[in-house]
Amino acid sequence: MIWKQFDQLLVALQELIMGNTMLKCAIADLGIQWAGWAVAAAFKTEKFYDLAGSGTFVLLAHLSRMWGGANHVRQKVQTGLVTAWGFRLGTFLFMRILKDGHDRRFNHVRDSPGTFFVYWTIQALWVFMTLLPTLMLNIDKGDATLGTRDYLGWAVWGLGFATEAIADQQKWLFKTDPDNAGKFIRSGLWAYSRHPNYLGEILQWSGLWLSASSVMQGPQYLSVVSPLFVWFLLRHVSGIPILEKQAMKKWGSDPTFQDYIKNTPLLWPWPKF
Repeated sequence: MIWKQFDQLLVALQELIMGNTMLKCAIADLGIQWAGWAVAAAFKTEKFYDLAGSGTFVLLAHLSRMWGGANHVRQKVQTGLVTAWGFRLGTFLFMRILKDGHDRRFNHVRDSPGTFFVYWTIQALWVFMTLLPTLMLNIDKGDATLGTRDYLGWAVWGLGFATEAIADQQKWLFKTDPDNAGKFIRSGLWAYSRHPNYLGEILQWSGLWLSASSVMQGPQYLSVVSPLFVWFLLRHVSGIPILEKQAMKKWGSDPTFQDYIKNTPLLWPWPKF
């Protein structure tokens, strides 16, 4: 009797998982990150951490559209934009860590499997929370005529994509120039924002939420937590605070850097006259 009830429970659980696309995406997300952790912990390396994260974004975007069963234009564009973001950023970060040989975020982490596991699990949360509007869009079989919010959202995404890509390239070229050794960048987009790459990141996910909101109803609008989560993470947790602290430690006594801090916005730029 007990075994029969256990079998029934397993069947019900299997049906729940197989019939719930959002749940399947969450399980796939966790499975990929935990598998990545197992390999990374065994080899004590963080070299493919960011690549695994961006790759999961791309994979889940396509899986959710496939599992959702619909194939509308809005879903195709949304999935394509996530794919473009993932390939560009993932490739850039992977090339950067291959060049640098390590990531300072993991200096006291890679030798501790337990702490490393937390980092990989947090990455799973980051992927799911950030991708939430796209997942909701892709599993919804409903459709609506493309409108102002779609085009405006895609335009915001395009602005963010260009901003992040240009900022990353400018900093890469700056750091590869031997004459800039030990210096900080304050040219190009970096003259208008101290973290233009993060600004571009926030704009991209804000644009994708705006487009997806064209077909949202009721509680689905709460997925605005996606761009807010990206902003909070970069502004207050893992991005800007760490880099600002490192910069102050390295150049804090430099009058040129003090002038840069005083006259250049932290994140959101304003026109210079």
